[in-house]
Amino acid sequence: MGTAAAVVAGVAMVNLDLFIVNVALPEVGEHFAGASLASLSWVLNAYAVIFAALLVPAGNLADRTGARRVYLWGIAVFTAASALCAFSPSVWALVGARAVQAAGGALLIPASLGLLLAATPPERRIAAVRGWTAIGGLSAALGPAAGGLLTGADWRWAFLVNVPVGIAVLTAGPRVLPAVPPAERGPRPDVLGAGLLTVAVAAVALGLVKSGDWGWLSAEVIGSLVGAAVLAAGFVARSARHPAPVLPLSLLRVPSFSPATFANVLFAVAFAAMLLSAVLWCRQVWHWGPLRTGLAVAPGPLMVPLLALGIGPVARKVGSGPVAALGCLAFAAGIGWWYAWMDTGYAAGMMPGMILTGIGVGLVLPTLIGAAVGALPPRSFSTGSAVVTMARQLGTVLGIALLVAVLDTAGGPDAFGDGWLLILAATAATAASCALLRRPRTAPVSEPTPATTA
Repeated sequence: MGTAAAVVAGVAMVNLDLFIVNVALPEVGEHFAGASLASLSWVLNAYAVIFAALLVPAGNLADRTGARRVYLWGIAVFTAASALCAFSPSVWALVGARAVQAAGGALLIPASLGLLLAATPPERRIAAVRGWTAIGGLSAALGPAAGGLLTGADWRWAFLVNVPVGIAVLTAGPRVLPAVPPAERGPRPDVLGAGLLTVAVAAVALGLVKSGDWGWLSAEVIGSLVGAAVLAAGFVARSARHPAPVLPLSLLRVPSFSPATFANVLFAVAFAAMLLSAVLWCRQVWHWGPLRTGLAVAPGPLMVPLLALGIGPVARKVGSGPVAALGCLAFAAGIGWWYAWMDTGYAAGMMPGMILTGIGVGLVLPTLIGAAVGALPPRSFSTGSAVVTMARQLGTVLGIALLVAVLDTAGGPDAFGDGWLLILAATAATAASCALLRRPRTAPVSEPTPATTA
C-alpha cells in the first residue's frame, strides 16, 4: 500500500459510509424493534453534527501536531467506532457510536489532504486535489448499491466493512505516509465553541424531529428552538473573541463567500431530504429490499462525478451563479417529476426524477463549493473550505430533521408529497441565493482545495 492508496482508503471509507448507512436505516429500525423514524434519524444526524463541529478544530490540530499522526488517530477512532456501531445493543448506543465515528472522520479528512500534497510534486498537486475530491463523487455513485449489497447480508456489514480497511491503513500507514512537519504553533482550537455549535444544532434537530410527538407549540419544541438560538448566539460571540474559532467571522465579510456558503447550507437541506425520501419511498411504499433500493437510487449519484469533472471551466466562463441556478432548475424538475408521477412506478416515476436530481447535484454542488472557496485569498483556502463543509453538514442535519418532521406529522404515502414540496422550497431558496454570487473579476491564484468530500 502506497501513500495515495493509504489516503484514498481512509477518505473513501468515510464518504462511502454515509451513503451506505442511508440504505441500511430501515434494517436498523427492524433490528431495534420499536425504534421510530425520529430516533433512527439520529443515526444520520449525530454523525453530521459532530463531524461539522469538529472539522475546523481537527484541521487546526493536524497543523499543530503533524498530519500523519492525526490521520492515523482518525483512522483508529473511525475503525474502532465502526465495530462499536455493528455491535451496539440499542439504537441510542448506535447513535453514540456514530458520534465517535464522526470524530474519527473529522480527524482524518483534513489531515488526508495535507498528506497527499506532501507526497506529490508541486507540478502535479492540482491534479492530485482533483482526484482527491473525485472520491466523494465516486463514493456517492457506489454507496447506495454497496449499501444494498452489504445490508442484504446483514445491516452490521454497513459498519464492519470499515474494519479491515482501517486495519490495513493502520498497518501500512506508519511506513508509507510522509512525515509532514507541524506548522508553527499557534493558538489552540476553540473546543468550547465546537461544543456550543454541537449542542445548538442538536437542539434544533431535536425540536424538529420530535415536533410530531410533542406538538409544534409545545413547551418542549419551543424550548429546544429557543435554547438553540441562545447557544448559537453564544457560539457567534465566542467565535468573535477566540483567536482560533470554529467559524472565523472575518471570512463572512469576503464578497461572495457568505452567499455561496449560505447557498451550500440550503442545497444541503434539499439534497439530504431528497436522498432519504427516495430510500424511504422504496422501502416503505414499494417494500423493496436493500439491494434493489440501492440500485434504484444509484442513477442519480452516477451523474454527479461525470458533471463535476467538467463543470469548472463553464462556471469560470459564465459565472457560478447561472450554472448553480441551472442546476437548481434541473434538481427541482426531478423533485417535481416525483411529485407528479412517482406512483406510476420506477421506470416512469422514480428513475427520470433520480437522473434529473443527479444532474442538478452535479451542477450545483461543485459550483457552489468552488464559488465559496474561490472567493477567498489563497492563504484562507483550507480554513474556508472547512467552513463550507461544516455548513453543508449543518444543512444535512436540517434537511433530515425537517423531512422526518413532515413525514411524522402527515403520515402515509401522501406525506412524501409534502416532503417533496419542502425540498422544492429549499431548492428555490438556493436558486434565489445564487443571484447574489458575483463573478470574480480575475481568475483565482490557484484552485481551491475543499476540506472534505463528505
